[in-house]
Amino acid sequence: MLPTSHFHAGERTALKVAALFLVVLATAGAALAAAGFTPQIRLGYQTGDQWEPALAADSHGHIYVLYPQYGAVPNCANCNVPSIALTMSGDNGLTWQPSRALLPFPTGQFDPQIVVDPVDRQTVYASWLQNDKRDVIVARSLDFGRTWSFSVAEQGQEDADKPVLAVHGTNVYVGFNHDEKFFVSASHDAGQTFASVQVNPNAGEGSSLAGGATVDAAGNVYFGWTAYVRRELPTQPVSVFVSRSADGGRTWSTFLLDVSSAPPGCAAQNCETGFLGPQIALASDAAGALYALWNAGSVNGGPERIYFSSSTSGGASWAERSNISTAAAGVEHSFPAIVAGAAGDVRVAWMDARMTDTRPTEAGQPNPTLWNTYFRSSTNGGATWSAESQLSGPVQGYDYILPAGFLFPFGDYFSLAIDGDGATHAVWGEGRNYKSPGSIWYAQGR
Repeated sequence: MLPTSHFHAGERTALKVAALFLVVLATAGAALAAAGFTPQIRLGYQTGDQWEPALAADSHGHIYVLYPQYGAVPNCANCNVPSIALTMSGDNGLTWQPSRALLPFPTGQFDPQIVVDPVDRQTVYASWLQNDKRDVIVARSLDFGRTWSFSVAEQGQEDADKPVLAVHGTNVYVGFNHDEKFFVSASHDAGQTFASVQVNPNAGEGSSLAGGATVDAAGNVYFGWTAYVRRELPTQPVSVFVSRSADGGRTWSTFLLDVSSAPPGCAAQNCETGFLGPQIALASDAAGALYALWNAGSVNGGPERIYFSSSTSGGASWAERSNISTAAAGVEHSFPAIVAGAAGDVRVAWMDARMTDTRPTEAGQPNPTLWNTYFRSSTNGGATWSAESQLSGPVQGYDYILPAGFLFPFGDYFSLAIDGDGATHAVWGEGRNYKSPGSIWYAQGR
């Protein structure tokens, strides 16, 4: 167990809701929000780049957003690039405290995750990578984010990627990969000690990537993940899996949920093949139903769609996948996010590039496509869905946020949460391209 690090919350922003939105509208030029959602506001440090945010909500009005800060961290001489930073709200997202570094460290910190224990609905857990991505860190707060204790869930000899976190009482699970090997490290003492198990012992040459995780009402734990053939990534299919453990993470069974075509490339946006490739997000509701949301394609290098499925058999069987987006055929979709609450209450979000920049271009040049973040919800386990809500909107002062959308997703994933009053909270990244500049944005609604 690493020494406990004590932090004191900064002073809360003095703005009330009305004043906050007036400032946003006056200084950022935000358009009216989608029906039922607030206009997007920027969170985090206002200098440098912020991306791939994670979000959680408890039942006491606290909203937590964890993200990597690329750039200087105020008042943190020991922070490297990037550093994991936390910003919090104590009034269900109406006002926000200043960001702070969660655990200053001399090497970069990556791939944050944050969740609230669904049993007590107040204990907060977080996870990320550091020490050249070899160590998987798990943090816990018992006092609404004021102080934290830290553990090392995995101390590896090679790089890990994207830890994914699931919690249920004193049971804490974090999934991650070392190249083609996918592991889950389990703790049954509230994150003090961990033991790791390889979930895919027959892995071949390639790469695996954790996508989402959940623990159902009976204590069964599930991880969604994808498997890539690394050496032939542009031409080989990608498998989408869900793995289940009924014995606290000691043994696992795996279900093949879907097979996608090879992912589209995005060299024009300075990212490697695979960035827009298949990912899977998982959630379970209070009755134990499982929900999965993922993106997959049918033509190598072609656009992918967003698909939804559910299981009421503990993951042994899944309903036929359904196309959740109303965008036209041929539109690129990526970055699924999902959260569930009471029985049948499931909420989903994703990004797609259905919009086109209508600004004049040079003769013979096509208008680029633009991305937006979309949301839908269901009260009957996905049998029917609400109309789509577009969460992202135009904001003045950013050359990568245009009237019809933003230029490119900023970060490998984004996040949803449900607060104690049943409202939805969303945080996502928008940027010029894969590398820089970019920032994180927040909205809430129902």
